[in-house]
Amino acid sequence: MAEYDYDLFTIGAGSGGVRAARISATYGAKVGIAEDRYLGGTCVNVGCVPKKLLVYASHFAEEFEDAAGFGWTVGKRRFDWPTLIANKNKEIERLNGIYERLLGNAGVELHEGKASVVDAHTVSVNGKELTAKYILVATGGWPVVPDIPGKEHAITSNEAFFLDDLPKRVIVVGGGYIAVEFAGIFNGLGSQVTQLYRGPHFLRGFDDDVRTFLADEMRKKKVDLRFNANIARIEKRGDVLLAELEDGTEMEADVIMYATGRAPNANGIGLEEAGVELNRKGAIVVDDHFKTSVDSVYAIGDVIDRIALTPVAIAEGMVLADNLFRGGSGTMDYADVPTAVFSQPNIGTCGLTEAQARETYGAVDVYASSFTPMKHALTGNDEKTFMKLIVDRASDRVVGFHMVGPDAGETTQGVGIAFKCGATKAQFDATVGIHPTAAEEFVTMREKVPDDAKKVAAD
Repeated sequence: MAEYDYDLFTIGAGSGGVRAARISATYGAKVGIAEDRYLGGTCVNVGCVPKKLLVYASHFAEEFEDAAGFGWTVGKRRFDWPTLIANKNKEIERLNGIYERLLGNAGVELHEGKASVVDAHTVSVNGKELTAKYILVATGGWPVVPDIPGKEHAITSNEAFFLDDLPKRVIVVGGGYIAVEFAGIFNGLGSQVTQLYRGPHFLRGFDDDVRTFLADEMRKKKVDLRFNANIARIEKRGDVLLAELEDGTEMEADVIMYATGRAPNANGIGLEEAGVELNRKGAIVVDDHFKTSVDSVYAIGDVIDRIALTPVAIAEGMVLADNLFRGGSGTMDYADVPTAVFSQPNIGTCGLTEAQARETYGAVDVYASSFTPMKHALTGNDEKTFMKLIVDRASDRVVGFHMVGPDAGETTQGVGIAFKCGATKAQFDATVGIHPTAAEEFVTMREKVPDDAKKVAAD
């Protein structure tokens, strides 16, 4: 008779939890998994996937305008939000089914319901106790709204995907990538958008030139960006929301959406009672092998608050499965993770910002370029693209890559491979460009930005 019901029991069927469970099962482990919301977690249901679909939808208004320069006449246009949301929901349901089949085909037993940790080897699901040699917590994160008067009238990105109607006036609060992306979505679909951020500039942690460039481009698109601005209280007056800012300014809106951060989803599932240590942010503390303070309990993904990205959680799940059930001893490499922000225009980045590179390496060479994409030679659209490379002068290795422009994420994925190979500037220069593309700019940059230059010269 088996000592435990399962070799591995995973709490949370998001991207990381599903990958760890499924791969562990293919290695011969008996695996169970519990989910109390929806299969696929944040990314599939209220994150990356539906957000990208809405980003696609929001681009069409500009595409219709741009078509005229290429000889196309586009007739009367009308956007229907309920149709977009219904089609989005249908696609998400399809993906939920795929996740369920992936688990089933791998032999993972799915338990629908809220799970909690009872002790080092026991979980409780819907009141039923199950035992496991290893327990994996992969419960992700959850949006946080500041505790201000009237906070109950605000929504988060979770609810934004299910609004009955497209709001005419939207206030987006926050300065991270989710706030920036939703400001672009609502603006592109026709809403009047104001984005508020309490700090002096949004996208903290990104390269300063990228932050400045994107702000300029967003303002060109009529997004009302306001920095050093924050809401003190929200009042509902009929169908209208009144936001009173900390400086006394009042603004009316139909929807106020907060994208001011996400907290690890680690409370109320028995972790601390079982002896699992949480840090001051409420994230689960783990070692390099994702082991918690309890030897048999592990955690991966957003709940450990390292890099909150779906592909990172998936990679962590792969490392953990290999370590637990194939005798591996691997660790996760968090260096040079390529990242995209589906702002309008997009951001793609890999490696260090200029400030980080100067602090790390001292002497660096910076190459940068800003230009009008070829497409807009005929459209009259004033959108520009920005590209930047940062090179460690001593080794010639490219240590920072940054782009703002259409399909920046697609370009960045390829460059991410070059970073893992330790590519040098000489190797970038020796690569033949694909002409005509925007990406070829990265292999044709030859002019260094002077060390004392504060801003990249336009065009």
